[in-house]
Formats: sequence, structure tokens, C-alpha cells
Amino acid sequence: MSNTSNSITGDELTALISTGQAPLIFDVRKAAAFAEADCMIASARWRDHASAAQWGQCLDPRTDVVVYCVHGHEVSQGAAAALRTIGMKARFLNGGIEEFMAGGGNTEPRLDVRQATADTAIDQRKDI
Repeated sequence: MSNTSNSITGDELTALISTGQAPLIFDVRKAAAFAEADCMIASARWRDHASAAQWGQCLDPRTDVVVYCVHGHEVSQGAAAALRTIGMKARFLNGGIEEFMAGGGNTEPRLDVRQATADTAIDQRKDI
């Protein structure tokens, strides 16, 4: 189980995803860290951690939310706390995406990485 009600483990998140009970998942890595990364947790969307209270207001407060950063420390914990202050049910991912991936959690290429791969495949077919 999680260490606190404000956090969730990678195994717990994976179990929720596999049962179709997945929370909304937000990647809140700092922009520079996100730009250097080639993947994210499947179904996640990137949002700026520093403006969590603002973008959180667009969400249904009854929705469960999980945020994650690289290691599950200040960035994601701060974003989750900001979301809770506006009434969201928000938790941070213990260990961040690094621990999630190390535990075999499902990730996928970032959207812009997927698009670049698709564009390359199309370009390669044109050469045939």
C-alpha cells in the first residue's frame, strides 16, 4: 500500500489502469526534464507543475488524479498539494517515472516522439 493517502505506488497505479479504473494521469516533470525524456506513462498528459492550481480548475473535482515527476519528490508532491487545495482528489506517484519504469510500468513514447517516428516511417516508404 501507499505510504500516505497522498501517494500511490507504481504497482497500485498499474493495477488501477489494468482494471479500467485509471485516474487521470499528469506528467508534471519540469519542462526541461520532459523535453529530454523520450517516454511517459501511457495515457498521461504533460502539464506545468507550477500552474497545477490553474489547470486543475478545469477538471471535475470528483475525478481521481495522479501526478508524477522524475523521482516523486518536490515537483509532483507540490503539484498534488496544489490540486488538493482546490478540492481535487490528487496523489503523487511514489518514486516518480523512474521507479515506475524500473518496476515494469507501462510507458509509451511522448506524442511528439511518436509523431516523428510516424513521419520517418512515411518518409521511408516514399523512398521505396
